[in-house]
Amino acid sequence: MPSPIRASASADAGPGVPRRFARQRGAMLGAGILAVLTVLALGAPWWSPRDPIRTATRDALKPPGASHLFGTDQFGRDVASRVIYGARISLTVGLVAVSIAVVLGAPLGLVSGFYGGRLDAVIMRVVDVLLAFPGILLALAIVSVLTPGLTNVMIAVGLAAVPTYARLMRAAALSAREFLYVEAARALGGRDLFILARYILPNVVAPLIVTATLGLGTAILSAAALSFLGLGSQPPAPEWGRMLSEGRDYLREAWWISTFPGLAIMLTVLAMNLLGDGLRDVLDPRVKT
Repeated sequence: MPSPIRASASADAGPGVPRRFARQRGAMLGAGILAVLTVLALGAPWWSPRDPIRTATRDALKPPGASHLFGTDQFGRDVASRVIYGARISLTVGLVAVSIAVVLGAPLGLVSGFYGGRLDAVIMRVVDVLLAFPGILLALAIVSVLTPGLTNVMIAVGLAAVPTYARLMRAAALSAREFLYVEAARALGGRDLFILARYILPNVVAPLIVTATLGLGTAILSAAALSFLGLGSQPPAPEWGRMLSEGRDYLREAWWISTFPGLAIMLTVLAMNLLGDGLRDVLDPRVKT
């Protein structure tokens, strides 16, 4: 079938996107922090000075110093090693959770917005019910049903974020289906699935990328909160939320046990937000400077 002319709003943003992104200082800072975290996570066995789960009671509660850069915890485990390995766990949790949310929520939103009518009403009412619960509370309920564990935390956080992506893609599809090139594709006999994949999805992918980038930080924070409550990773896994929970009883005499994983969570979420804000400005076709 001949391809109709596509009046994509993002078509004029192609070659200028990298240059505009490079001018976004916040986005570049966020990308740099994430690059460092990714390198640390991928090379954890080489960067880590010690085994993150090896205990040494004689070294318990040692303050930061030359032998232990971030000090040791109540079991003598090296905090720096656990923070480095925790980056691997937290980034994986964020990626998997957001992937689940996108894979389930984006098609629902596209179908709902494209077809409308009774199907749209049914899907949106289900989404509205899910949105009635705060995300962390919904994830807490889901992981409680599924039993505690890191895998179930990823599933719970991902399912709790599905309504966000469903509503986003529905709104984008409602707008995109009215474009002239979509009408032209229908007039030429294009099937619904072809029109969705070929003409609507490419034009709604920009807000999806931005929301997913911002959602990574939220997913990591939610997973850390669930682990802090004891519903996520189980000992002796070096997960940042679990490390915060383990160090809360030693805040007076060993502040470093909770401080460094807390800083790692803060930097990661900040980097995700900076990158997401930068991508939003770059991919917005109304932004020309």
